Amino acid sequence: MPRTPEGLLFGVYPGSVAGDDTGRLAEGPPDDPARVTAALDRLQGRPGRPFLVRAYTRYDDTTPPGGPHPTATPAAAERYAVRGRRLDLVAQYQSTTGDIDGYRRFLCELVELYGPVTDTLQVTEEPNVTSVPTLDGHYPAVREAIVHGVSAAKERARELGHTHLRVGFNTTPLFGPAASFVTELTEHGGPGFTDDLDYIGLDFFPDVFQPLAPPDLAPAVEALLRHHRDTVLTPAGLGRLPLHITEHGWPTGPGRPPSRQAEVVETVVRVVAAQARPLRLSGYTHFALRDADSSRPGVFHRFGLTTDDYTPKPAFATLARLVGEFSR
Repeated sequence: MPRTPEGLLFGVYPGSVAGDDTGRLAEGPPDDPARVTAALDRLQGRPGRPFLVRAYTRYDDTTPPGGPHPTATPAAAERYAVRGRRLDLVAQYQSTTGDIDGYRRFLCELVELYGPVTDTLQVTEEPNVTSVPTLDGHYPAVREAIVHGVSAAKERARELGHTHLRVGFNTTPLFGPAASFVTELTEHGGPGFTDDLDYIGLDFFPDVFQPLAPPDLAPAVEALLRHHRDTVLTPAGLGRLPLHITEHGWPTGPGRPPSRQAEVVETVVRVVAAQARPLRLSGYTHFALRDADSSRPGVFHRFGLTTDDYTPKPAFATLARLVGEFSR
């Protein structure tokens, strides 16, 4: 049975691209690898401290077999997996033809290519979301992609001796009829699938799309996490698995002051840390290190802990302090 180590495993997505709610990409100035590295060093706090660098790559019907399969964002993400940092690699599935065999091969090739520097391999991104083309639930046979993809990746990792590599999938919060998504998945995959899972991820953005009064944020976050553990994962037979917050953030902009971003980060991380033991929460990854484009007012352009020129907002120092307090 997977254990949840003492302390949280922190991470951040350091790329310059974000998806929006229309299926488009929010983009701005390109990444500056030297500044990314300097910012990661500051968030990590000390060399050797466990820290994840979240990166995204994608399989679609144009992906050639055999690779190479570079990360889409941030580009060449493996350059940041140094000084104790490891990749949190997201393998998106976006085949319009439902090419499960191709996706399985793609995952195995990712394990071969990135396995030595990767700690977590996430099979698909938000597969429960069907309405947005940048997310994997939009594509046919996504459940089959998860079930067959997890087992293929895990088998290849075992063959290569990558015992450190953990394989999982994620969702957004699931309520009402949607809460059955994970149960339907495990029923479809059976024991072979559930045995190969090492963790479950959760992307959530409280107080972003449905505003909350500041005093209500902490109890709402705790209630959401408890709901996900007790109502979504446990009935699906996955109550034993660690739950990792794979994306959380709060954007600045008009009516969204940087000071409030810092307060939200502080509140959410402290709730996650307080509930880590009872709810088996293994880690927290922030979305994102930098704004996609600080000159634009849109929500999806300004999720960063820094501006697009890597000038820190107050939340940057807040998260660095929390990493020092709660990290493994």
